[in-house]
Amino acid sequence: MTVVHTIEEWQALRDSAVFAGRTVGFVPTMGALHAGHVALLERARSENDLVVLSIFVNPTQFNDPRDLEKYPRTWETDLAAARRAGVDAIFAPNRDQMYPDGYRYRVTEDTLSALMEGRHRPGHFDGVLTVVLKLLLLIRAERAYFGEKDMQQLLLVRGMAQAFFVPTEIVACPTVRADDGLALSSRNALLTPAGRERAPEFARILREESDPEKARQRLEAAGFGVDYIEHYEHWRLGAVRIDGIRLIDNVRCENPL
Repeated sequence: MTVVHTIEEWQALRDSAVFAGRTVGFVPTMGALHAGHVALLERARSENDLVVLSIFVNPTQFNDPRDLEKYPRTWETDLAAARRAGVDAIFAPNRDQMYPDGYRYRVTEDTLSALMEGRHRPGHFDGVLTVVLKLLLLIRAERAYFGEKDMQQLLLVRGMAQAFFVPTEIVACPTVRADDGLALSSRNALLTPAGRERAPEFARILREESDPEKARQRLEAAGFGVDYIEHYEHWRLGAVRIDGIRLIDNVRCENPL
């Protein structure tokens, strides 16, 4: 497994004989890898000749500096997980590498990004779309893999790739859940034991309650702070807070209200 930290190193590797004539599957992450990330890597491994993982805690998608500060960073365990998953190369740049312009130039979407997560996290999706576009252009993969847990992000990334004629296929992968139903997330590690015990109620109520207002009421009665519960196309999406940690999730609903 090769690990590179600069764009120059990456471009030299990407243009080398190692990649010549081989298909590439790409999984972009912010590290703190868990079983959900591993599922993406395994899917990429099964469908491509080579697998590339990026690890970059993207500062431009955090509207709260405190959230960026406490985001888990687990470099050594990430490397071990990547090796076990059969990753061929890791691209792990720093902020200066990814934003040599100081984030003067960015990608903005003005419709879906204003809803749900975008309403509660101003500027979040500008940061997400900008860094993902940069990574897609740098990695030049045949396929890139994104989890359905971040459904709004997935829809925006897919739309952006189409709008800018990016040839990489955006592949959606099902949400991976713990045995108790909680969607796996790097943020779960920040929950207190009591918060972790209560957190699965979020997924259960989101799944059981088709009316967004009733879901909100039940979640608030269970001790969650609720940012939103909304329907979008065939999905019911929500964001809650517990122990000061923000969790998102979604379920598919065939007949949304």
